[in-house]
Amino acid sequence: METVVFIVRHCEAMGNKSGTFQGSIDSDITDIGARQLDFLAERFADIKLDKVYSSPLLRAYKTAEAVGRAQGLPIVKYDPLTEIDGGDIEGMTYADIYTTYPEIEETWTYAPHNFAPPKGESMRDAYERISKAVFTLAKENKGKTIAIASHGAVIRCLLCAVTEGDIERLNNVTWCDNTSVTKLVFDDDMNCSVEFINDTTHLPDEYLPSGSRIASYIQREEK
Repeated sequence: METVVFIVRHCEAMGNKSGTFQGSIDSDITDIGARQLDFLAERFADIKLDKVYSSPLLRAYKTAEAVGRAQGLPIVKYDPLTEIDGGDIEGMTYADIYTTYPEIEETWTYAPHNFAPPKGESMRDAYERISKAVFTLAKENKGKTIAIASHGAVIRCLLCAVTEGDIERLNNVTWCDNTSVTKLVFDDDMNCSVEFINDTTHLPDEYLPSGSRIASYIQREEK
């Protein structure tokens, strides 16, 4: 008996638009983000879901509401689904982060598994947290289909856990875009397989994400 888990990254939020590290900051969504959610809601309208879970942060919660919109499902907030805490770098622009903490650029680009912002959460801890959270929810919903709304860094950690099995291989794993959908399937023994990753086919071209992670932001600025 299969257990299906849809992992959805939140829509475009203010921090994505302004090029700042959002982390645990509870930023709201943008107008583009709201339109992305309309298309996301259409995608899930015909997918029978048993439960919808969300990070407690607003950008993820509004995304979860869109996922459950057609079926009128209540949203269950689950704290372990929240984004990595950036500590001292939260609210800073990515360019300023690299200027103030030049060591972060090299770590984020070449060894993201060692990312550990001052007074924040390490990537290794986030990896353990999100993996435990999603497998726990899958076990609690055996034989059902659920959706989870979460965040870019922790979704990447989760995908690293299920496809690579080692946090030190994090750079082998793609980033997921705003409102992208990833489908995980668990068997009776909770072995996990990935059906697809980072699917944004529900979005028209004009609403496709332009990139929100630190590295892509810096690359755009340098062009």
